[in-house]
Amino acid sequence: MSAFNTEHPLEDIAVRDTHVSDAIDEPMRAMILDILVDKALTAAEVHDRLEDRGIDRTENTVRHHINELRDVSLVDVVRFEEGRGGTTKYYSANTIVLSYSLPEGADAELEELIDAVQPHLEDALTTLTDDYGAVIDDIVTDMQPCEHCRTQKYETYVLLTVLRQAFVRVRQNE
Repeated sequence: MSAFNTEHPLEDIAVRDTHVSDAIDEPMRAMILDILVDKALTAAEVHDRLEDRGIDRTENTVRHHINELRDVSLVDVVRFEEGRGGTTKYYSANTIVLSYSLPEGADAELEELIDAVQPHLEDALTTLTDDYGAVIDDIVTDMQPCEHCRTQKYETYVLLTVLRQAFVRVRQNE
């Protein structure tokens, strides 16, 4: 298992999942995900919600962006309704996009929270690496396209993915 070795202290980790970031490089797609995270809607309803936010695009353009999100598995078709000579699809987001900036001065307040959770996180990471180290190593090996890529932080990415998805499950069960 690798660790961070740097003389300059790390403050954060920015996760860039190419699967996700390529799909949401278009700002309207991030808005569509935000709209679809709370309720399943049709493309027409998404179009109306975008108009409410000041986005003026045709319904076909909105449908195209929904299909792009669906094609990379960020949006699911959750229901079909037959009627009016056709089938209406209802879409729902399965991914939340968080793209915010914390307010200035929040660092001091966050430090207390970080100190409170850090020991628990250390325990969770120890459990993951001790009990599931071989599984993590197998996944990391599969991620490396070549021997020269060993310097990449694949293990960190795998661990963050586990923690991120576990966080989502905990929040859904609240």
